[in-house]
Amino acid sequence: MKRYCLTLDLINDEKLIEEYKQYHQAVWPEIKESISSSGIEDLEIYLLGNRLFMIMEVNESFSFEEKAKADLANPKVQEWETLMWKFQQALPGAKPGEKWILMDQIFKL
Repeated sequence: MKRYCLTLDLINDEKLIEEYKQYHQAVWPEIKESISSSGIEDLEIYLLGNRLFMIMEVNESFSFEEKAKADLANPKVQEWETLMWKFQQALPGAKPGEKWILMDQIFKL
């Protein structure tokens, strides 16, 4: 099992952040299916202020490239992603349209 950590910022607005949290209390079944079918075994998102931190544990079948292709071909995922952009903002240095940024591990005990 491989682990990836990613980060993203939300728009710094308390009402929007609360709404974002509510969506994540009831994630659409199609989104959960797209996550698990891509090889992601476990996924957690944490919030501090307006900064999000995601931990993904994936199996050997997972690929960021294949996940991106599948997401582009899935209208429900595209609907979710468009909705989430209402709350999210790109991090400094992100490429156009890039949301979650892969973090580098710098320490492990």
